[in-house]
Order: sequence, then C-alpha cells, then structure tokens
Amino acid sequence: MSDDKAMVIFQPSGRRGEVPKGITIIEASRLLGVDIEALCGEKKVCGKCVVRIEDGHFEKYGIQSSMSHVSPWQEEEEKFVNAERREKGFRLGCVATVEDDILVFVPEESRAGKQVVSKAARDIFIEHNPAIKLYYVKVDPPSFAEPTGDFERVCRGIERDYGLNNLTIDIFALRQLPDALRDGKWEVTVSVWNDKEVIRVRPGKQEHSYGLAIDVGTTTVAAYFCDLTNMDVIDTVSMMNPQCKYGEDVMARITYHMTTPDGLQRMSDDIIEGTNELIDKAIANTFPPKKKVKKKKGEKGPNEYVEVPEEGKTYLRLTREDIEDITIGFNTAMHHIFLSLNPEHVGMAPFPPVIHHSLDIRARDLGIKINPSSYMFVLPIEAGFVGADNVGVLIAEEPYKHEENQLIIDIGTNGELVLGNRHKLISSSCATGPALEGAQLAFGMRAAPGAMERIEIDPETKEVDYKVIGRDAWRKFSEPKEMKAKGICGSGILDLLAELYSAGIVAKSGVFNKKALEGHARFRINPDNKQPEFVLAWAEESSIDKDIVVTQKDIRQIQLAKGALYAGCKLMVKRMGLEKVDKVKIAGAFGTHVDRTKALVMGLFPDCEIEMIEGVGNAAGDGCRAALLNVKKRVEANWCSRNV
Repeated sequence: MSDDKAMVIFQPSGRRGEVPKGITIIEASRLLGVDIEALCGEKKVCGKCVVRIEDGHFEKYGIQSSMSHVSPWQEEEEKFVNAERREKGFRLGCVATVEDDILVFVPEESRAGKQVVSKAARDIFIEHNPAIKLYYVKVDPPSFAEPTGDFERVCRGIERDYGLNNLTIDIFALRQLPDALRDGKWEVTVSVWNDKEVIRVRPGKQEHSYGLAIDVGTTTVAAYFCDLTNMDVIDTVSMMNPQCKYGEDVMARITYHMTTPDGLQRMSDDIIEGTNELIDKAIANTFPPKKKVKKKKGEKGPNEYVEVPEEGKTYLRLTREDIEDITIGFNTAMHHIFLSLNPEHVGMAPFPPVIHHSLDIRARDLGIKINPSSYMFVLPIEAGFVGADNVGVLIAEEPYKHEENQLIIDIGTNGELVLGNRHKLISSSCATGPALEGAQLAFGMRAAPGAMERIEIDPETKEVDYKVIGRDAWRKFSEPKEMKAKGICGSGILDLLAELYSAGIVAKSGVFNKKALEGHARFRINPDNKQPEFVLAWAEESSIDKDIVVTQKDIRQIQLAKGALYAGCKLMVKRMGLEKVDKVKIAGAFGTHVDRTKALVMGLFPDCEIEMIEGVGNAAGDGCRAALLNVKKRVEANWCSRNV
C-alpha cells in the first residue's frame, strides 16, 4: 500500500478498499459503494452521518484500527455526538477524515440503503403449550382473624382453583404483589413460568402475555414477537448482526477474541445491545406511527411528535415488561459469545463446546431488558460447528418423525446439514463462508437496495439482464440511469454462476471461456491485476459510477463455497449408505429465494427430482418460535442435541 492511501473497511456491508488519505469518511463511503445518510449535503447540520470508528487489531483484515487514525475531534460534532458516544468512537462522517487504516461501523440509523433482512414467519403447526401460563385468581383480603401473607394467600387461591401448588416467586414479582392485589380489589392475574415460579402479578383479569423467539445468525438477527395466549405472530423484526465488523465468519470472531484482550466482552456487549434494540423495535411497532409537528416561525424548543393512528387499526401499546418469555438459538460460536463463554476451544480440534444442554437464564442477568423476572430459554447445541440453530431446524421440520430420507440444508455464513429419517439422523456443517452472502466478492454486498438479486444471461449474445432490490422492473425494461445497481447479493450469486455456465461464459472447471468471449465488449483483462473479468452492469447503470464485474477470483470463491456444501452432502449420503435422498429442504434466506433449477445446475447439492426440492424459509427461527409456544419442543430440542 502506498503512503498516500489507507485501507477503509465498512461494516456491516463488508465493502472495503484503499482510499486517498485526507478524504472524509463520507467521501470514502462513496468511493467504495457504501450509502451513508447525508441529508444536509455534508453541510454538517443534520447529524445523520454518525459512524463509529472501531478500536483494535482486526486479524481477519490485517489492519490496526484506531480513533487516532482519523482527524482530531471538531467542535461542530458536539451537537450530534455526546460525550458518552464520543468515548465509544462515534464521529460525524462528513467531518472526520481518513488518516490511516480504519474499520468503520455504520449504525442502522445512518444507512441510506437499509439492508433487507427477510425472515418472515411461516405458517407451521405448533401445539399450544407455552412456558408462561396465566392464572386469574380471587383471594380473600386479610383480616385480624386471618392475617396470612399476600403471597401465601395467592398460592392458596391458585391451588384451590387450578390444583397448582409449591409455587415460588421471584423478588421482582414479589415487589409487585401487594399493590397489584389492592389495585385489583383482591383479584389478580398471575404469570407462572413452567408451573413453578410466579414471574409477574397484574391487577384484575388479564388475558394476554407476550414473548420473543430470536434467531441469532452470524450475519443477521431475527425476532418473532408472539402472543403467548393465542400464538399469533404480532410482528417480525430483524437487523444485521452488529458483530459483523469483527469479521464475516465465526472463525474471524473467535480469532478476534484470541487476539484482542477485551474482544469477547466487546462482541458480547454488541449482540446484547443489538437484542435490546430489536426488543425496542418490536415494542415501538405496537404504537401508532408519529409525525413531526411543524413549528411556527420563530418558535424554539425541541421537536414535538404526534401519533397518527391508522384508521380501523387497534394498537396494543406494550412495554418491555409485557415480554415474559424469550427463546433464542445460535450457532455454537454465537452461543458462546452471547453468553460470554470462551469460544477459543470451539475453534480447535476436537472442537468441544462449553455446554451441550439447554439453559434457562434470567434475562436480567444477561442485560436483556424485558420483564425483570422473566427467563430466556437458550436452545441446546449439538457440537462445535453444529449449533442450536440446527436444533431449531430439526424441531421445526421434524425429520425424526418421517420415513422418507430428508436432506435439510441451512445455507448461511456457515452451512448446516441434516440427513436421515425417524430411524437414524446425522448432521454436519461445512464452511460455505460468506461468499454465498455477497462478501469476499469484488462487488458482493448484503441484500440492500441496489443489489442484483436476479440475473439472466443470453447464451447467444452474452448480454446480461438483471433485477435489483428496490426496483420491480428488469434492466431490459428500464433506462440505464434508472437501475442504480451497486453490487450483487446472495440470491443473485446463485443465479450468476448457473447463468455463466449455461451461457458458455465459464467452463465446467469455472475458468472463463476466453475463446467464446473473444472480442466481446463485456469480457476483458483488468489492467491493474491482469485478471479476467466479465461486466455485469456498466458504469452508467450503477450508483457507484463503476462497472460492476465478476472476476475469476470471485468465481473461485463461489466454487469453494458451493464445493464445500456439495462435498458435505455427498459424504453424508455415502455415510448413510444411500443412493439418493427422497427430499431436499433448503432453509435460510436461500430457501426462500433459491431457483431450484439453477441450484441443481451449479451443483449446490446432490441430484434430486426437482419437485422434491422445497424451500422452508427461516426454519431455525421457526424452531425457536416452536420452543416459545410449546414447552414440549424444548424437551425435543435437548433430545435432538444428544441423539442426532
């Protein structure tokens, strides 16, 4: 790297590259195709471009990032960045300039092109049997003749009406009890966890309780906000995993812990904070949206907002305290980091986790801001690289209840595999890496507006047609300036490799077919690195004023990822002594968007009748939701973790 340039890495987008020293972070973001809000046109008056400069050595990228690697603090930043956030590394992107290598985290509120994280809840059958049950009880008020304690009085009423005895009560619930009894005129609704412990007492008759099922992936986090009484999914909220800045894959994050003194605590704090942000988002959605009230000319003071309820819509107006149960699943590395368990040994043979079994942990002990007496059920893990997310897939899809041999593939940053039926099940994982999610490619990106999500290539002319997130129309039906392509995301990558092969642009080996492409405008040799590349979108079609290309290196990265997945599947089929599988289920975001034909063309998994390939969406999240709504699924989860 030349002395006049610095490496800048933006997360969670994963975009990176060398930029001239002395330019602002906003300018660097434009050069690298990262959209950061700048509503004031960089006049330093809107405060929308707040970013965080990460501090420490990032082995994954081979850089040392530090606040000292940007320009000194400026007075105009004080209006938008308070002392606490300044201490954490927050700066205004339009003010701070790049002086040396830095890793920049762009908070969600500062992202102009918000990542599209689709983790919709499927309509699956779940038997209703939640851990939290509501008991409405009337009790006699105390008297001189009968001065029994409030809790004993409530317990007596519950045993009388419901046959439930030997209850305990958490200290926070106990503090609620006296006022709730008297406010309710000695009628209360008691929330009981697992028929063992009272975790909440509310005055009068209450008919609803609420919970969250959370699926923490390496790249994305999704939460399903559920009514525990009627099993309705009130809302689905999601976000990019805030740990992405430490590396796209689990080994990068384990390495960060091993090379940074407080690395584990940093990563744990980030995902805890992110979980609380999701909770706040879910709660906020139970209130009417707000709009800003325009001030009269010359009027001063803070902005005011008024609710604008949608006609005919009922709003629950819930609080954090209304969330009384959480189930959560992760891969093994994310599990350990979330719980601040040393993940070092998970990354080294024989890859032993700290614990296999599920955990019931008081949410407050982890810093999760819900009802202070509530528990968080942490799904069990199978092994070092087959985690609770795979257990979630198992209890959602239930292959252990069927005769047919099912191959279930959960494609994400790490790929989990399950094969078998009710007689025998085996599981494994493979290093698909982040390549299939857009990282590690020259113009790879997360699923955000401007990302190519569908690609078609004419086998005769080799011309490219594509569709980007944020536009319904394909390129052939649009003017070039309307497309605003910025890169390529996961679903587009699957299309790309299959289309390149089908159109004869690359051979079976993955090498560009130079003879067939000779003289074609879209094929060229990059003058800087002397590597062949194929143009997917011309600069006039892009929002970054650059040709968007796929390189030979990109194709190799995709090949490595899909080869790992295919090899894992084939080895498992061989291990089970099968000729072929009866059904293939593809889970994860890929399971929703994958083109089955193209998946077979690119050799993503062993041959199977196309009608037997099924996308099952976010099955890991569905498993977390099943465990939230049915305690028997928690028992099944522990059985799966030790018997698959």
